[in-house]
Amino acid sequence: MKHLGEQFLHERDPSLHTTEPVEHEQTRKQLANKETSEKPIEKLYDWMEVIKQTHTEHRDDLKIMERIKNYYHKQHIIKPENVPQAYFDLQGKIAVDEGRKGDLISAGVQIEEYSEIDKEGKEIKKQHYHFPEEESDKAITALRQDQTKSLDNWLDYLTSENADVYPMWAKYWAFKSVINMGKLVKRERKNEAGEDIISATYKKRNKDTTAPFPTLNQNALAKTIGAIKKRLELKEKVRQMPKKGEDNKEKLKEFREKNKIKNESLTLTNKEFEKLLDSEDFAKLYAQFLLEIPEYTKEGLQETTGKWIKYDQGSDPKALVESLQGYPLEWCTADLETARIQLQNGDFYVYYSINQNQNPQIPRAAIRMEQNKIAEVRGIAPNQNLDPYIAPELDKKLKTFGSEGEKYQKKSQDMKKLTDIEEKTKNNQALNREDLIFLYEIDSKIEGFGYQTDPRIKEIREKRNPQADILIILECEPNQIAHNQTEITENTKAYIGPLYPNIFKELSQIEHIYTEFPEGKIKKYHIEIGGKTKEELEHELTEKDFKISDNARTMMKKPDFYTTQEPEQVDLIRLKVKDLGFPNGATTDQIYAKAEKMVLELCPPETGPHLRLKLDNQPQGDYFWVGMKQISDSGGYPGVFYLSRGADGQWLGGNWMFPGGPWAPGRELVFRSSK
Repeated sequence: MKHLGEQFLHERDPSLHTTEPVEHEQTRKQLANKETSEKPIEKLYDWMEVIKQTHTEHRDDLKIMERIKNYYHKQHIIKPENVPQAYFDLQGKIAVDEGRKGDLISAGVQIEEYSEIDKEGKEIKKQHYHFPEEESDKAITALRQDQTKSLDNWLDYLTSENADVYPMWAKYWAFKSVINMGKLVKRERKNEAGEDIISATYKKRNKDTTAPFPTLNQNALAKTIGAIKKRLELKEKVRQMPKKGEDNKEKLKEFREKNKIKNESLTLTNKEFEKLLDSEDFAKLYAQFLLEIPEYTKEGLQETTGKWIKYDQGSDPKALVESLQGYPLEWCTADLETARIQLQNGDFYVYYSINQNQNPQIPRAAIRMEQNKIAEVRGIAPNQNLDPYIAPELDKKLKTFGSEGEKYQKKSQDMKKLTDIEEKTKNNQALNREDLIFLYEIDSKIEGFGYQTDPRIKEIREKRNPQADILIILECEPNQIAHNQTEITENTKAYIGPLYPNIFKELSQIEHIYTEFPEGKIKKYHIEIGGKTKEELEHELTEKDFKISDNARTMMKKPDFYTTQEPEQVDLIRLKVKDLGFPNGATTDQIYAKAEKMVLELCPPETGPHLRLKLDNQPQGDYFWVGMKQISDSGGYPGVFYLSRGADGQWLGGNWMFPGGPWAPGRELVFRSSK
């Protein structure tokens, strides 16, 4: 049959030949005294010729091409008034999930709480995020520009000489499909052979879709059009074969079996590929072939040789965006305006593995910075997770960031955990012991990507019953928690109350001691001191890559800094100034005097270096002092050791500590528990 492609378009849309543009061409031909037709296929063929003339025969005329683009922009780019509240709600939720809720509030974002009833009749609490008008206008402009650029990629290619290999009906089918395709969504599943594969679908685009148009991959497009052309040719041959009679039916069956279209998929079974081809759906075929570009097959992903490329803060985003074009990524950075905004805020690193020509060009992982902090890490697997093979390359890269890499990993894990707990709370699900230990920051502080403490911690805690949670966390009964000295019995497992003299010796076997829950936890360290000279201590600290401040080095060389020959086991107690009964702070002399009343002793001078060696994984941002007899520094000022960990490493430092010098109530010191 002549005009198979137009027949295909007619079958896909039986009313297409009656639309205004198609009818207009017949009217034009009639006025020009040219032969017209009422046959749908011939009318569509004539219309394809019009599209060919208007779209490809003026490709060198920039003004005409610009008018064509503007026409499609007006038709298909989202209008500002159609940008849904859901778009801003997603931006707000992402920020909140990263621990930046406080930053949103500071920026003037209004957070509106509301409830929805799910399919099971349960009340689900949600939030609307209302951004200031200036910020929302910027976001809308950026997403419209991203949609425009992604649509232009298709227009530029389909009207270029490179696309002349395709018949016009195929280009029309592709473009008509593309303008109705929304976000690419990947998922992991098993094929009919039981093998783990990744599949993808495009969501349907409507007037309030904010996602850019699909990425253009010429190889995937060629496979999609090639597969459908083979199918149409086979259908036509089958249509022409006689079908009546048993012999003809058997011949038809044999013909179908012998002329099956080759399975072009690398992951689908023959049956699955036949089903996909039978759909004659551009979006489904293109998504499948896009996923199966050689670089992203299982074999292709196993090749991890490549290199990291840094795109500097403030640089032109064009090179970054162009390097990501044509790949089935879920990264918003693949959009020009989004990439521009991200590069304004910090550097951007992409790891490219090598292609068949040994050039590092295949995007595999990305690290986005905000100023000097890692803001996010993304991969190419579903939900922007890492693929199974690239993690070692990412780990090596994160190590080059030093403590910042470690901080990112903790922040990322903390924010995922906090978001999970928040969802459980909204859905009235019970929190387990692990959840509660995390929420109350028993083992470590919760860290996020915001500049303020994540407000969700306080919000969730305020909805809890701390007294009930304590019992789960400490794994005890109410009568096993003492709140003052008189309540202590042989069954006591935890103490939450004011400190009293000799408490640490009396409760030496009790792990959990708090002045208040959960902020007032008293930490204990059991270490060995002695047995090393000054020189050996300094050498070991340096060998293990601990930082030693100039003041600390000076103090270690003073006569008042001495070490003992025999090793000795000591118990250290770490507490806050307010734990000693000073809610408004106190002086050094007052703190030392109160510690003595609690039967705590000043630490021997060698305690600081030994404790530094013991605490080889101090939490980021942690900082405390050693309660000890002051040692004069080079200027004659009294000083004590402190232990800290910051962006530049783990430190043994020395700070001035005057007898009458003030201490804030939250400052922490360690003392030695009496023997």
